[in-house]
Amino acid sequence: MSEAYTPGTSGPSNGHGIVVGVDGSDQSLCALVWAAKEAERRRTPLYVVTAYTVPVFAASSMDAGYATVDDSVVREGAQAVLDQAVSRIAGHNIEVIPRVETGDASGVLLELSEEAELMVVGSRGRGGFVGRLLGSVSAALPAHSKCPTVVVPLYCAPRLDEAGVEPPKPKGAPCPRAEEIEKVVVVGVDGSEQARMASLVAAEQAQTRGLPLRVVCSLPPFTGSLAWMPAPVDREALHSEIMVQLNAGKAWLQSHFPEVDITVELLDGPPVETLIEASRTAELVVVGTRGRGGFAGMLLGSTSQGVLHHAKGPVLVVPDREDTRLKDRESFGPMVGPTG
Repeated sequence: MSEAYTPGTSGPSNGHGIVVGVDGSDQSLCALVWAAKEAERRRTPLYVVTAYTVPVFAASSMDAGYATVDDSVVREGAQAVLDQAVSRIAGHNIEVIPRVETGDASGVLLELSEEAELMVVGSRGRGGFVGRLLGSVSAALPAHSKCPTVVVPLYCAPRLDEAGVEPPKPKGAPCPRAEEIEKVVVVGVDGSEQARMASLVAAEQAQTRGLPLRVVCSLPPFTGSLAWMPAPVDREALHSEIMVQLNAGKAWLQSHFPEVDITVELLDGPPVETLIEASRTAELVVVGTRGRGGFAGMLLGSTSQGVLHHAKGPVLVVPDREDTRLKDRESFGPMVGPTG
């Protein structure tokens, strides 16, 4: 069911509710359908939000000044986008709260993220009167959001069944449909504190969905940037050392989530490519907002942006935050030292 929008209505409070940004594009429609399914699964309200700004133009006559577009006209267009979005998910058994907001889309959604339990956006959006809601936002929001953010690419439209939009024509393998999706949650780790936080959230997602968790670490090929090293790197020994750390991390996660089936994998290859490939068929890929330098790369510095821009399925980005469960990780075995 839906509630009529009332100007000034407060947003989600006490960490309740999912917020999805829409702008009328196919990308936002995919994000909307994914968010509706997630809200139904969590039994939580869904806030459907669009934002707009009123264009201001410099006057062309001899009279100094500026001309503005009528606010009511722009708002009516934004309201039409919102109404269409709400009607699209009318068949879901959820509480829908539509909202039209004025202001920069990034700022609007970032403010809402302070109280929401989850933010959802498409991977890119459209220009026009509603603004670049899902273009710049899909890059800025995950990095600064106060709650986890899911970015949903148009590529995964077929897996949503009811999305009702035509996905881009892929090069190579076709877009998997719902029945072809592997029922697993994948999390990328690199030994950083941020990645450990991401693995906790990924385990929570796996537990609530009743799915196994796959913990993945990628070891990229050595390049000329390591030419300063005095002796050749013993890659086999490095693999063994990392696996010891990964297994210790698995034991730590398992202690907090004993019912989740957890596996760890150490793969050769760039972290971006590894996670992009996993996103094509995994139910959900989880990453932290930033990582550490070193052998496993900056998992969610440059790597996160690469994953978000090229992912083939939903990617959940976990922000930095305090968690008491992080304190007992060291007692389970070797771990990479603190980040600088």
